[in-house]
Amino acid sequence: MKTLLLALCFALSLPTWGSAQTTSVQDVLQSQRALIEQSSRRTIGPAIDAIVASGLPQMQTVLEVWQNKDMWQRRADGLFFAATKNADGTYTLQSFDDGADAGNAASADLDQLKPNSGVRAMIATALVQFQLSDPNPAKRVDALNSIARDPEAALLIPLRASIASETDADILARKERLERLMTMAYDSDESRRVAAITEMSGDLGVDFRATLNPLLATTRVISRTKPDANIAQEVIAGSDALTRSSAYALLVDADIAPAEITADARDAALRANIEGGRIAGFPVAQLSTEAARDRAYDALVASDLAPPRITQADIDASLSSFRFFDVYTESSQAVTTAAKAAIASTETRVAISQAADLGLDALSLASIYFLAAIGLAITFGVMGVINMAHGEFIMMGAYTGYVVQIFVPNHTASILIAVPLAFAVTFAAGVALERLVVRWLYHRPLETLLATFGVSIALQQLAKNIFGTQARPLTSPAWLDGAWVINDMVSISYIRIAIFILALLFLALFLFIMKRTRLGLETRAVTQNPRMAASMGINPDRVNMLTFGLGSGIAGIAGVAIGLFAKVTSEMGSDYIVQSFMTVVVGGVGNIWGTLAGAAMIGGFQKSVEFLNPSNTLAAQTYMIIFIIIFIQFRPRGIIALKGRAAGD
Repeated sequence: MKTLLLALCFALSLPTWGSAQTTSVQDVLQSQRALIEQSSRRTIGPAIDAIVASGLPQMQTVLEVWQNKDMWQRRADGLFFAATKNADGTYTLQSFDDGADAGNAASADLDQLKPNSGVRAMIATALVQFQLSDPNPAKRVDALNSIARDPEAALLIPLRASIASETDADILARKERLERLMTMAYDSDESRRVAAITEMSGDLGVDFRATLNPLLATTRVISRTKPDANIAQEVIAGSDALTRSSAYALLVDADIAPAEITADARDAALRANIEGGRIAGFPVAQLSTEAARDRAYDALVASDLAPPRITQADIDASLSSFRFFDVYTESSQAVTTAAKAAIASTETRVAISQAADLGLDALSLASIYFLAAIGLAITFGVMGVINMAHGEFIMMGAYTGYVVQIFVPNHTASILIAVPLAFAVTFAAGVALERLVVRWLYHRPLETLLATFGVSIALQQLAKNIFGTQARPLTSPAWLDGAWVINDMVSISYIRIAIFILALLFLALFLFIMKRTRLGLETRAVTQNPRMAASMGINPDRVNMLTFGLGSGIAGIAGVAIGLFAKVTSEMGSDYIVQSFMTVVVGGVGNIWGTLAGAAMIGGFQKSVEFLNPSNTLAAQTYMIIFIIIFIQFRPRGIIALKGRAAGD
């Protein structure tokens, strides 16, 4: 009742703070003088309540000064002032009523009020009521933060009163949400609590769930009959929810039933009754077995030297005499019913949001794998060349981006320059590799694998010699910082969105080159029948060189994209080469749509395993490889297999 009256007084005072007051600040302080002088967390409450309930506009200043330990009391008359120390060691006093100078005083004539941390916390709670309507938006935000950290029923009505005058849209939204949450927890009107819960049902906010959970908290009650309370459920002794031993332990803890005699308690009683090397007539030397010690203990019981052991029949009798209930700490059944429905709705939305978040993560990972594999889809899928140095072309592209950022500090401009430059660098490297090594090893897959593997090691060592072994930063532009937040459960970083879009662009570019350009036509012709293509005037060597260079150039661009969120090191290519090969093989060698499908399947499977076993990322890699091995046994040509001559039919 006191809390309600206090809050009502505060709410009524809000519109009239600017009007004249019949009571002075000093009068209010003097009326609470005894409590203020001997303040403690246990006793100061009524004094703070009286200050707030006065409705005087100066009381906010009083509380702030008191909280900051700047309030002093003059010994001569007991009056309270704000005081500031002067250079000569004296203090200038300031009236709380009108802010006027009240003269100087020596420190010996004053007593400083030093509230402890507990009192300051109570003052801070009281100040919140004033700060909710403070002209300074920052103070209003601080007040809301304070309420959210430590909500109290007394703050609900002042919070409601401040909503009508709130002009800032963001602060208003926070006030309204906090008011709904506090209504659920503290409002005395059951219907308003139920309405607030129903209104926010399905909300994914952590604060909403944190408010509902205490409403559904339960305590276990022991009773001979059904208690007159808000019962969540009756728990049967001997069920999975309450074992017989646990149920009897509850009876013992409640002093309803005697405790069972444990082996340790039995042995302690035996040791306490040793007389002349015997216990109840039994020689100590003969008590080496459990059965012998039980017999000796029973002899002590017969002699009234120890409490009797509890038999199974005793336990059964005790358990049959009592019932066990889980009772809500919240007394209102309507509130708990609404809370359970809201929690169920929220859990459904949480499950949907988790699935959506998992899908976005899988899509993001798939786009990365596709971007890394699309170049390999050309060199391996189309040309049939096993290029183990493909990962190093990704690494070269990432380092190209890093070097560009050294000379071009603007991150947006550096990325725009790095993308075509990385393509040019890795295209040239791919052409050189094809001309110097690969062209001599066509149709010799083992030799090609070994040769390109050697090249990959050489490129890694070259990168270490130039850039060192430490990871180098490749910073994304500011407009790629942050994430697209759908709700409290679902979000995806802008960098991953950009990589997804880039993957789609490269898919479109690949299809355009292969379907709409002369190079694509010649590549398809050479892939299907090199001799026939040569007879039609196509130079297979030139086509192979350009195709290999194209695949390598795309790998370089992928390196720039991947380097924006992954570490740029000499070994980064090794992190993607295995996944790239698996993506191409699982999807279907020689088919870009198969590569896309393979990336989606591998990314989805890996994220699913990580979701089920988040503490062991290595397990995801292991399970993924096992899955792919099994998959290939059933579909050796991949998800989308080539048909016709290109498939070797």
